[in-house]
Amino acid sequence: MYINCMAPIPLGSNRIWALAIVEFAIVCLAFAHVAYCYKHNCLLLYYHWQKHLLVPTGIMLAYLCFQLLNWIPAIDTVDPYQTAQQLLKTFCLTLFILLISQYCRQQQALRWLLIAIVVSGCFQAFYGTTLNLLQLEASPIFGYHDGDRARGSFVYQNHFANYLALCLSIAFGWLLSELKTSKSDTDFRQKLIDLLSTLFSRKIILRLAIVIMVIGLILSRSRMGNAGFFTALGVVSLLSMFIYRRPPTLFKPLVISIFILDLLIVGSIFGVDKVKQRLEDTSFSSETRDEVVIDSIPIINDNLLTGTGGGSFYTVFPQYQPQFYSGFYDHAHNEYVQFVVEYGVVMTAILGLWVLYAFWLACQTMYLRNNKFYKGVAFGCAMAIVHMLIHCTVDFNLQSPANTLLFLTILTLCWLVRYLPSDKHKRVR
Repeated sequence: MYINCMAPIPLGSNRIWALAIVEFAIVCLAFAHVAYCYKHNCLLLYYHWQKHLLVPTGIMLAYLCFQLLNWIPAIDTVDPYQTAQQLLKTFCLTLFILLISQYCRQQQALRWLLIAIVVSGCFQAFYGTTLNLLQLEASPIFGYHDGDRARGSFVYQNHFANYLALCLSIAFGWLLSELKTSKSDTDFRQKLIDLLSTLFSRKIILRLAIVIMVIGLILSRSRMGNAGFFTALGVVSLLSMFIYRRPPTLFKPLVISIFILDLLIVGSIFGVDKVKQRLEDTSFSSETRDEVVIDSIPIINDNLLTGTGGGSFYTVFPQYQPQFYSGFYDHAHNEYVQFVVEYGVVMTAILGLWVLYAFWLACQTMYLRNNKFYKGVAFGCAMAIVHMLIHCTVDFNLQSPANTLLFLTILTLCWLVRYLPSDKHKRVR
């Protein structure tokens, strides 16, 4: 929880020194976990499904080792230093997943985790919005120039938008879990009262948190960040109509309120028209991201199965770049392309199936489980996954450690809400 809150603050942990702090904290917590298990004769993994959860990252670790050591012909790296850094980061991320799955075994622990995510998102949104509205020359801490786009404590505004969208998805799923599921034959007046009581009751703090984060998301001016979030909300909401056996009574009005109240009314105040204008002005002639993707295809053709090595895109791309662009690209601005370039199509497919399986678990939870809290969290996780799958087509969000940690937390939540027993029926599955 502490790591999820603190990771975005030092520039999204997207600097070597900031990432080192996060990795050191994770390793220390992992050592503490091992020491606790040894002292109390406890299992390192409490549930058998945790082993399945960690299999893809374990394969990733092994593959990075093979790339670094070059024991198998054709599996090597053009940049051993960057691959070693990726190996260390992947090892720490694997420990992070283990710790989340091990110490969030009760609903109360999950609630504290959700609180940490929502509080972190609200802090980033408030900080980014404040700096944007004050129009300061530079941020007060690290001295970065924000321009006309909010970016919170992140270096890149699209990473900021992606982080907020993930937090928003979890916040919305949590709010959804608080809705009543009992059907009643009440009249329109009573339904209106129920809707207002949902929006303006003790849940108002969570609802206001969503509004604050939507404001920050809009002020980021991120085209795919905004489009991806509202698309994910619409897609998963439509999908849940067929999945939920007993949907919450006010589910539809809540979704509509997000689009009308947050997007149209709040968005019009804080400049959603500027995001719309950026979308309308987008063209392939003015963008060079598509050229980076196109120019990366020869790299993929030459290293389709094995890749060029973890973290090596920065090194290998200039050798294939036919011309200089207006900007400098150390990432592909498309996670699918960059992962295939660095790790090959086989390893990328394994990780992709891992993400899709987490989405399938979230859908299963919404359909099979009777626990409202678990079902709501699963909805939020499914939203976050859809958004990430969309946003990664035009950006490199998983190259930001803070975003990666949050996304891995969400993937782990998919397993937790699917397999954890209810508090009333605690048993190992």
